[in-house]
This record gives sequence, structure tokens and C-alpha cells, in this order.
Amino acid sequence: MGKAASLDRGLHRRLVDGLYLEAMVMADEARSYFDSGALPEDLAEEPLQRVAFACESLKVTTRLMHIIAWLLSQRAWQRGEIGDAELGEEKYRLGAAAQSDEGLVAAFPFAARSLVEASQELYARVARLQERIDLMLRPDGEERQSPARALMDRLSTSF
Repeated sequence: MGKAASLDRGLHRRLVDGLYLEAMVMADEARSYFDSGALPEDLAEEPLQRVAFACESLKVTTRLMHIIAWLLSQRAWQRGEIGDAELGEEKYRLGAAAQSDEGLVAAFPFAARSLVEASQELYARVARLQERIDLMLRPDGEERQSPARALMDRLSTSF
């Protein structure tokens, strides 16, 4: 049995389903908000702010699409459409997404800032889940221990 099979599929399914629903709702909110031309007139008059707003809308969208694609590949693994070995391939990994410039985002309306921050936070959660799965799929089968935990283990075996 493969290492990925040792994942609790029920828990994995609930995590993926919850994250998928959250990502889809956020993607719909982002599309609706950024398509509405929500940049206030005082910011819309400044070319740098217009460009920054457009760039951040693309970053939010890209971040969410990377998340959704990764979650769909997880669903495919759950259904057996992707094997355990394939799950670790680069094409099924979470894609890299650019971080937002906090200085530029600070001048945006509250709703835009909220969408940017929420998409970054969701991306970070999914990235942590990907890292956890990577640890479970390591070829040697052993999780890496933190240096502090390794030291504590050595000390406990010494006494």
C-alpha cells in the first residue's frame, strides 16, 4: 500500500471539500468585486493606483485558481484518478503565487484589502496542507523532525 494511502481519506475529503467551497465562494466574490470597478474616484485618478489595483486583482485571481486547481487534483486522487506516485508530481502541486505589496494594498478600499488578505491566508493554509502531504509522501517514509524535537529525543534516550 502506498504512503499516500495512509492519509485518512475521510478527513482529507472533508478538508478538501471545505477548502474548495471556500475558494469557489472567494473566487466568485473577487470576480464580482473587481469587475464592478470598485476603485474609488480619488484612487482611480492616480495611474499608479489604477495599475496596482489591476495587478492585485490578477494576483488574487491567480492565487485562487492555483488553489482550486490543487484542490481538484486532490479530489482526483481521492477518486483514484491519480495514483499515489503521481500525486507528488510537479503538475499536481500547488502553483507558486506572487505576494501582494502591502504598501500599495493599504490604500485600497476595505473590501479590496479584505479580498487580498483572505486570498493570501487561504493560499498559506493550502500550502501548509501541501507541505504536510509532502512529508507523508517522502520516499524514506520518515517525517523530518524539528531540531528542538530531535534534541529532546536525544536527551530522553541519554538518561
